[in-house]
Amino acid sequence: MERIPYLGHTILKWQVGASTFLALPEKGARLLNWHVVHGDGTVRDILYWPEAASLDNIAKLRGGNPILFPFCGRTFDRGVLFHWCGEDSTRRPMPMHGLARQGEFRLARLDERGFSAQFVPGDEAKAAYPFDYDFIVSYRFEAAGLYVELQLTNHGSISIPWSAGHHFYFTLPWTGGLARSDYLFEIPATKTLRHNPSGRLTDGPRLALREPLDNPELVDTIHTGLRGHTFSLIERPSGQRLSFDTAFTNTAARDAAVVTWTETPHSPFYCIEPWMGPPNSPENKTGLHLVGAGQTQKFCVEITLE
Repeated sequence: MERIPYLGHTILKWQVGASTFLALPEKGARLLNWHVVHGDGTVRDILYWPEAASLDNIAKLRGGNPILFPFCGRTFDRGVLFHWCGEDSTRRPMPMHGLARQGEFRLARLDERGFSAQFVPGDEAKAAYPFDYDFIVSYRFEAAGLYVELQLTNHGSISIPWSAGHHFYFTLPWTGGLARSDYLFEIPATKTLRHNPSGRLTDGPRLALREPLDNPELVDTIHTGLRGHTFSLIERPSGQRLSFDTAFTNTAARDAAVVTWTETPHSPFYCIEPWMGPPNSPENKTGLHLVGAGQTQKFCVEITLE
């Protein structure tokens, strides 16, 4: 593990087999980049990271894996955007994708295979999410993949709601000369949803088990009703794939969701986002998980390069 100066910060670098991982744990527990060096010396970027002039507003940088906590996407309270209401009926603010991606973390573990970082709530987080808790992000790096765990422990006397997730930015295409149409997203979803401007969930497009990534219907689609916990991103000409496996500890996976999104038809990335549930979970009550007093819940994602 190495320390590297970068834009006024120190990022950490892990070399595990052919894979290299770059992360900035203190800023949003952000994994910045994952790339692989092939036997012929060529480099394949798996996680995309943009050219950046500053990390002052890291939450807005489109790259790596922003952590979404305590809720994913947009939250509403009776039609009021970027707010939510808990069991005490109090309306509170909640930024897009929550508090963690722009938050401060402290290192809790650092070794030759990864790290754990604990969220340090600032004033914004304390006002938006006033609970007694520990939220920890843990990464384990492998030669052909990674494992990441989101853990929430409740130290208070009342239940804590959450529905966290990931926003992986994958480099696409990953082979020169190919296009989005050369890639397939494969997921055993029985239902798709959209999140409308009022915060409600509505029916999404009808999709096949495998869809090419140039299908515009995939953008902003929430895939749910999953048969199993495995899905894939496949390069058709080579058969290479990224396989995803998700798991939950001490809570049900019933409303687990995966969101597919990209910014434009020509963006150099495509996002595959495993979430604990659909957006606006506090209001829609779909995919909302409650951590009881003294309990711990986990949401785990494993990605393997095949």
